[in-house]
Amino acid sequence: MAVFSYKGTTPDGTIVEGSIEAADEHIAVERLRNSGVIPLKVAAPRGAARAGFFSRSGKGDILTFTSELSSLLGAGLPLDRSLNILTDISESPEMKGIIKSIMKSIREGSAFSDALIKHPKTFPKLYVNMIRAGEAGGVLDVVLEKLNEFLESAKELKDHLFSALIYPIILLGTGGMSIIVLLVYVLPKFSAIFAEMGSTMPLPTQIIIGISNTFKYYWWMMLAGMVGLWIVMANYIRTDEGRYRWDAFKLRLMGDLIRKIETARFARTLGTLLQSGVPLLQALHNSKDIINNRVIAASIDAVTKGAKEGKGIALPLTNANVLPPLALSMIKVGEETGQLDVMLLKVASTYEKGLRVAIKRFISFLEPALILGMGLVIGFIVMAMLMAIFSITNLPM
Repeated sequence: MAVFSYKGTTPDGTIVEGSIEAADEHIAVERLRNSGVIPLKVAAPRGAARAGFFSRSGKGDILTFTSELSSLLGAGLPLDRSLNILTDISESPEMKGIIKSIMKSIREGSAFSDALIKHPKTFPKLYVNMIRAGEAGGVLDVVLEKLNEFLESAKELKDHLFSALIYPIILLGTGGMSIIVLLVYVLPKFSAIFAEMGSTMPLPTQIIIGISNTFKYYWWMMLAGMVGLWIVMANYIRTDEGRYRWDAFKLRLMGDLIRKIETARFARTLGTLLQSGVPLLQALHNSKDIINNRVIAASIDAVTKGAKEGKGIALPLTNANVLPPLALSMIKVGEETGQLDVMLLKVASTYEKGLRVAIKRFISFLEPALILGMGLVIGFIVMAMLMAIFSITNLPM
């Protein structure tokens, strides 16, 4: 049994804190609910991994706000009291100010969704439209629960990708620094020695010394050139044409991986919106906004047009030829059986799992490739230095 610390509230709005013994976090939450406490934050034992429903990822975290508000509304508390409780327990000054602003707007007669629109940097259109659909159907607590699941899935996928790339980034950084140190500090000392002896250096050594001198004396020109190129590319990519061409290039380079990412994102967004009661056309429009790749996003326009004409989405998506065949088949089945929202979420789960496998496979290839590449570069530098040292024995005494 582990000891979990918790923060919660009673139905009358009183904030309570304490600790509870349980086998895992879910059991701790159930025990708190059975005791009449509405759990808002349950902390895992120190040293244990924290993940799941009550995890906090940072300042102004929309995921934390959504999960806590969902818990309060699900327990039967009214919206204004729930927001007031969140104001008291919020650890982020920024989020505390946003919640107070939302409460003020609601007390002045605005709907919850209209109050959220005033904070577009925190609450995107997707979030606001789902809240509006929940308000219209009288199922705001259900919509918030689905939003929480959606945000949890997105966060889990992003964290998995970030964790997988940490080691290759560290490896690339340390290997690059080692090469720079050899070129800028070590090799110039050897070149000075060879110059004093007047010996003719082997060709590999001359190449390495030339590269070393370029780094040593012209590093500022190289840095300025890279910064200038980066600025030009960044400004070009900000344009519509530049962004489209860049996304088309990435699609040709890493088409399978990008399609899996965008398919999972599109399917989960559209499925969540449809389950929350958002109309199909509006759901398609919001789902298009969440797709990062402009080439794939542009194809959704044809899907929206097909849906307006009564063709559904399976046939237009097939004609667009941007989603994988398995996803298209599952969407078609969902449309035929009247369970499009359920099937879209299954598509998302399938491709999120496949994406994790693809990322793992890519990282398993990338790590040895980086090690081999760095080893070859450093090995060539060392070989060039040794060849120069051995050539000294051939000098006439």
